[in-house]
Amino acid sequence: MDQFTVESVLNIIREFVPKGASISVADSEKYIYYQPSKQVDLRIKPGDLISENTATYQALSIRKKIGVQVESNVFGVPYYGLSVPIMNEGNPLGAVTAILPSKPMILPTSFLTIKIDDRWIPLPYGEIMYLEAQNRKTKIQSELVSGYHKMNLSELELILPSDSFIRVHRSYIVNINYIQEILPDFHSTFLLIMKDSSKIQVSQTYASQFRRALGF
Repeated sequence: MDQFTVESVLNIIREFVPKGASISVADSEKYIYYQPSKQVDLRIKPGDLISENTATYQALSIRKKIGVQVESNVFGVPYYGLSVPIMNEGNPLGAVTAILPSKPMILPTSFLTIKIDDRWIPLPYGEIMYLEAQNRKTKIQSELVSGYHKMNLSELELILPSDSFIRVHRSYIVNINYIQEILPDFHSTFLLIMKDSSKIQVSQTYASQFRRALGF
């Protein structure tokens, strides 16, 4: 964990963690930070070792983001954990975990209803090119239209199918089916050229996860 700062971790937390969640930050072996919430408190203390079957342990083990229900025999209370490993050259340095009392409600649809001026239209997931965080709302861009959704980017990340949509920046989620080119950029990052010729940067925070997801 010496290879990244607490400030960089907190920047990830602000973008990733749903409102009202407890937050834990761990290195590869132990917890180094914990912020409880009123909804659920696991009473983690900095220095506590990471137990098996926790969301943090599973994210470090499989080396990718995970959402999992954890039973009460682990911490004494059940919880739903959303954990994201922090990677460096394919190795997990630690993980950030959002701790919720239950699994977030997932909208039972295959589309997002977006607002365009004074009207709303349902936009199928497959037609969404990318999503951009803007002023506490999310801009939804397709090849033909763009509009806004009231949910923030982290909330929509839980809803969108992970086989097509991937977070590439704290302000962007892209549909990989609309990526035209992937270009190298500064500091081991990438620049995406989308099919509408728009350009989206893959930030250093998400670069390793992006490479693993696309297999290169």
